[in-house]
Amino acid sequence: MQILAIGAHPDDIELQCAGTLAMYVKQGHQVFMAVVTNGNMGNYDVAPEELARIREAEFNQSCTVLGATPIWMNYPDELLENTVQNRLVFVDMLRSINPDLVITHGANDYHPDHRYTHQLVWDALPLAGIANIKTKHPATNRQVTLYMMDNLGGIDFHPTEFVDITETLELKKAALSKHASQTRIFHDLLDIDLLDVIETVGKFRGYQAGCKYAEGFTKVEAWYRGLSKRLLPESDQESRFNYKTEG
Repeated sequence: MQILAIGAHPDDIELQCAGTLAMYVKQGHQVFMAVVTNGNMGNYDVAPEELARIREAEFNQSCTVLGATPIWMNYPDELLENTVQNRLVFVDMLRSINPDLVITHGANDYHPDHRYTHQLVWDALPLAGIANIKTKHPATNRQVTLYMMDNLGGIDFHPTEFVDITETLELKKAALSKHASQTRIFHDLLDIDLLDVIETVGKFRGYQAGCKYAEGFTKVEAWYRGLSKRLLPESDQESRFNYKTEG
């Protein structure tokens, strides 16, 4: 399959679904990671132009760790808008991949760039399959299945499907570690260790999923996008919880 994850900022995908993407790669699927904004406003001590270069380089390194193909959309950080012009840019990006499945932010995540990314993806997906809407690439040949990834910290997100990422958690952490400029600023300004965040949330979702570490998702249920089969990856390991009955 062609799997496309779309995050608003250069580290969003790694935080929320990199374990699942690593599972896809391991199972032989082709994975693309698209970052919408360039993260140029995220640090108080680095000029925006220089920071954008740093964040792009870090993102490319992270994609290399995961075995994914990077897509850098280069919108300015903090200023994303849901306009028709931007929607058509998203349409063409989607058409360039022709994905089977797209993963992006939920509608109620904490950051406006996250929420506008969600809306732009939601609005662009139906248009991507309409041939009479012309962009550089031809229309997709399917109605793409859409999944929402977890909110940061798991706040106000209620997964309907889980992926066991126990075997790819360390790879997820290695990918996030490439975003050194972002992990540093979270530590300096908020005293937050992002590597600990993904391990803590992963363990919490694992309790819900019946495994050691998991990522949670919600599939968008919309007209003619339903499926009779699961598209999220299955673990090739047995559950670590073995229940025995007596008598």
